[in-house]
Amino acid sequence: MSLFVAAAEAGSFSAASRRLRVPLPTVSRKIAELEEHLGARLLLRTSRKLSLTEAGAQYLAACRRILDEVGTAERMASGEYTEPRGSLVLTAPVVFGRLHVLPIVCDFLVQNPLIDARVVLADRNVQLVDDQIDLAVRIGALPDSSLVALRVGSVTSVVCGSPAFLEKHAAPKVPQDLENIPCVTIEGPMTGWTFASRGAAAKREGAVRVKTRLSVNSVEAAIDAAVAGIGLARVLSYQAASAISRGELKVVLRKFEPEPLPVSLLHTGQGRLPLKLRAFIDFAAPRLRKALSGS
Repeated sequence: MSLFVAAAEAGSFSAASRRLRVPLPTVSRKIAELEEHLGARLLLRTSRKLSLTEAGAQYLAACRRILDEVGTAERMASGEYTEPRGSLVLTAPVVFGRLHVLPIVCDFLVQNPLIDARVVLADRNVQLVDDQIDLAVRIGALPDSSLVALRVGSVTSVVCGSPAFLEKHAAPKVPQDLENIPCVTIEGPMTGWTFASRGAAAKREGAVRVKTRLSVNSVEAAIDAAVAGIGLARVLSYQAASAISRGELKVVLRKFEPEPLPVSLLHTGQGRLPLKLRAFIDFAAPRLRKALSGS
C-alpha cells in the first residue's frame, strides 16, 4: 500500500523509489503483485507518467486512511503522543531560516532532548509529501491545497540605501525616480520593481524599470553593496532588518510598498499530529509572530 500511494502521488515508479529508498524493480514488482492480488488494474502506465484508473482512485483513498491509522497506532505505541520524541524535518527560505527559524530550532532542541531535527534551507518550495518534510515555512500567497497553513506574520518589500548614498543622490520621492538613481538589482526574471499606491483606493502600479549600477545573484550581496553605497537595493524587510537597525541602511518609498507577503507554517495535517510536531508549532509560532511584528 505504501509503495502504491507513493507511486500514485509522485506520478512515477522512479520517484516513488527515490522517496521510499526502495529499488525501482521492487516498486514495479510489488505494485504488479498488488494488482494481481486485487484482480484490478490500479495504474495506467505510459512512457511519461502514471495515472490512476477509477478503481485505483478509490483504492488510493482507502490506502491513505488505512496507512494514516497504522502510522497513528505506531506513534502511540512508540510514545510519540505521550512525550515529544523522534525526528523533525523542517524547511524554510535560506535567509529567513538562518535568521529566524534556526535559532528557534536550537532553543527547541535544548528543551526537548528526545527530539532530533533536520533543517533544509532552500529558496525553492520543497514538496512536503515527496521530500518527507514535517513542516515548512513559506513566504507569500499559498495555493489552494490539502495542506494546513498557520499564518504567523507578514513581511514587506523595502527599498533601502546607505545614509551617505541618500545624501549624495537624494532620496527618491516616487518610484519613477529610480529610473535615474543607481540601483543594486538581484538577477532573475523580473525586469523592474513593482510598487503599490496607498490609500482608500489603493491600486497596483506598473513595474518601474530601474537604473542598474550593479547586478548580483544573492540577497546578501545586494545588501552588502547597498551598505557600501553602490546604490539602492530592494529586499524583503527581514533581510535588511539588521542593517537598518544598525543605521547602515535607511528605507525609502515607504508609502509605495506593495501589499505585505504572508508568512505561514505549512504541514500536511493528515490525521492526529505527532506530539513532536504539535510541540514545535506551539513553541515556534509565538516566537515567529514576535520576530515579525516589526517587519
